[in-house]
Amino acid sequence: AWSFPRFFGAEPGADRLNFALFVGTALSISALPVIAKILMDLKLFRSDLGTVVVSSAMFDDLVGWILFSVVLGMMNAGAQPTNIKHTIILTLLFVILMLTAGRWLVDKALPRIQAHASWPGGVLGFIFTLTLAAAAFTEYAGIHAIFGAFIMGIALGESSHLRKQTREHIHQVVTNVFAPLFFASIGLRINFATHFSLGVTATVFAVACLGKVLGAGLGARLGGMDRRTSIAVGMGMNARGAMEIILGLLALQLGLIRERLFVALVVMALLTSLISGPAIHYLLQRRRAVSLKDSLSSKLFLQNLFARNRLEAIRELCELSAEAVGDSSDRLFRIVRERELISGSGLENGVAVPHARVNGLAKPVVAVGKSDDGIDFDARDGKRARIIILVLTGDTQSQIDLLADVGDLFSRQDTIDQALTARSFVEFMAAVNAPVK
Repeated sequence: AWSFPRFFGAEPGADRLNFALFVGTALSISALPVIAKILMDLKLFRSDLGTVVVSSAMFDDLVGWILFSVVLGMMNAGAQPTNIKHTIILTLLFVILMLTAGRWLVDKALPRIQAHASWPGGVLGFIFTLTLAAAAFTEYAGIHAIFGAFIMGIALGESSHLRKQTREHIHQVVTNVFAPLFFASIGLRINFATHFSLGVTATVFAVACLGKVLGAGLGARLGGMDRRTSIAVGMGMNARGAMEIILGLLALQLGLIRERLFVALVVMALLTSLISGPAIHYLLQRRRAVSLKDSLSSKLFLQNLFARNRLEAIRELCELSAEAVGDSSDRLFRIVRERELISGSGLENGVAVPHARVNGLAKPVVAVGKSDDGIDFDARDGKRARIIILVLTGDTQSQIDLLADVGDLFSRQDTIDQALTARSFVEFMAAVNAPVK
């Protein structure tokens, strides 16, 4: 973009540095909602691969938006050093305060709002008011209002007091009202057939894919993942979506890019979103060999857990698994606990799968425990886990296989009911062996 601005579609007279920073930022941001949906469909959301991809995408989006905010600040400030400094300082202060004190205040305020205001109107009104206020502040700071709304969304989404029904209401409003209007406005504004350039589109698509797959894949490889899983991480990070379209639209409105580059960004966003899911499935399913039923053992089965919280349950299962792993229960507990604190391992329908990679483990070790009262494992549906399955593997691929198998087996309520009513390991195995249609 720096070397060939005219080829990529920079407006005549546009600052070359601003244009290069914009293109780099637009190609680096991932679509977190698209990535999350792909991982959930593939039953990989709670796996190490899913955790790495989602957390990386969140950080990637945050940094990308900050960089884009700097670009907008430089453009709106007319490249005045004093004004640019003012914009950057306000932006950084806003991000830091919102993700620390602001997030804490929102988490404390939500229960009171839900207790004393009508639902869902009162809660939605509170959320939309905060979002508009954050958008107004970032607009005042010299960057676009959408950045403020994005940061406020992160602060709100982190609260454990935000009910699933409220999230669904917001999702429905955005998906069924705002999103169609947004995409319709784009279609009315741009003639895609006239401004389509095969050369620019192919270049943008190739650079975007190579940058993500090679960059994220190399990071995953350096982090200890095998080659195929590392490429899958890169393909997961490669999914784009509305974020690139929004950035492109803002740049188009500000006169930084031409319609030709905007069309290329839209096509790139759609294509990368379409290929990510099938690519991850292809990369991982070819090595699918480890199954849950082949990894279960009567020696690693507890009919009744004594634990009352998830850390106690993990410790109890680690103590049961220590001999099979050939390691101390304290070390196993520490490894699984660190992984659990990053992201809760609760699945839907009362099942939890705490898991971790243990270096040097020759084959997977799976321990199962049942709890009559249920234990909170931070599941998306809010249900307490009554079936807890500890998965310990020496490699990422086996872990992915087992987590996907658990998701498939316990996706039906009749399988879950049969497993819950099992009074012995043999009856539990009968439930696991039941075919999933």
